[in-house]
Amino acid sequence: MKIAYLVNQYPKVSHSFIRREILALEARGFEVTRIALRGWAEELPDPVDRNEQARTRYVLRRGILPVLIDALRVMVRSPRRFARALRHAVRMARRSERPLPYHLIYLAEACRVLRWVRRSACARLHAHFGTNSAEVAMLTRLLGGPEYSFTVHGPDEFMAPMDLDEKIHHAAFVVAVSCFGRSQLYLRSRYRDWPKIHVVHCGVERTFHDEPGSSAPAVPRFVCVGRLCEAKGQLLLIEAAARLVRAGIECELVLAGDGPLRGEIEALIERLDLGSRVRVTGWISSQRVRDEILAARALILPSFAEGLPVVLMEAMALRRPVLSTYVAGIPELVIPGENGWLFPAGSIEDLVSAMAGCLSTHPAELSRMGESGYARVMARHSIDRESARLAELFRAASPAV
Repeated sequence: MKIAYLVNQYPKVSHSFIRREILALEARGFEVTRIALRGWAEELPDPVDRNEQARTRYVLRRGILPVLIDALRVMVRSPRRFARALRHAVRMARRSERPLPYHLIYLAEACRVLRWVRRSACARLHAHFGTNSAEVAMLTRLLGGPEYSFTVHGPDEFMAPMDLDEKIHHAAFVVAVSCFGRSQLYLRSRYRDWPKIHVVHCGVERTFHDEPGSSAPAVPRFVCVGRLCEAKGQLLLIEAAARLVRAGIECELVLAGDGPLRGEIEALIERLDLGSRVRVTGWISSQRVRDEILAARALILPSFAEGLPVVLMEAMALRRPVLSTYVAGIPELVIPGENGWLFPAGSIEDLVSAMAGCLSTHPAELSRMGESGYARVMARHSIDRESARLAELFRAASPAV
């Protein structure tokens, strides 16, 4: 089966799960056309992502003029379909935080995507994230393109959810990455559309499965992997590390990632005199992420808002316990006392307590927790098993309403 994947930005360092999914589907015999709105000029540390970048078609790469020409062509050749799609774009604008011009641009982008998926003879169009990429996929369908589906990760889609109902209604099926995510889609859709909403977990690739097990190192080090932004809670994590140090508890912290809060984070590290204990790596390759996780006692993610972070799965696949918050789908994966620690989001006291508890845990107990986490990830987040479930949905999808 020939399918197309549509993503707002692809590839992207923090979206390696999309790449894994595409490659796993190709291993199952699917032909996947990669389409993104932007991302052709991004600097990527991972050679696999650079290869994906070379295989991706970019809607906006040559500017807006070719997109407008495609829109004019569709309007002339299929005026009724164009008018129907235009009506839906206007309706989406009324229910969205973004004004009408954005949705007219999405319509023009859909006209360009329509030409590409027709030329590639794609039988399905699948978008990642329920934001603008899902709207472009919906408008492409209304213009006469193939059935579409999309995966919702959260938390962004749940913070501004007014237009999810329409996107779900016209889709062949919709994927949530956790039961919590599915509940949020139920909340924002019509009851008659609930049967088309399915849970397919993000998967961990085989390079993590095959990594030989190793005991947690003796160093009192935590690693936090992710975009440096408000939602991930790194500023609170640095304050917690400072409290541990002031209490005489040895603690090291590695922040693996980059983002808009890097300057503020580095300023806080300097202000709290933690320069010898906290290291910020910037964006690093998948291999270096693995190395940093293996060099740490545990992975920590004090997020305020999430979907279900793939990095938790990666750490557990490497037999490391994890510390995170009672947010969204995280409690579906992390079981306190069995494979990690959970604490209330935003509570620095509980964050400090969890970190101190991990640092004082006997190495044999950490190894037991690591093995338990590995077993849970293998049972729930194998990319081979999850891609098989997604492939079934692609093959079984029936025409949308």
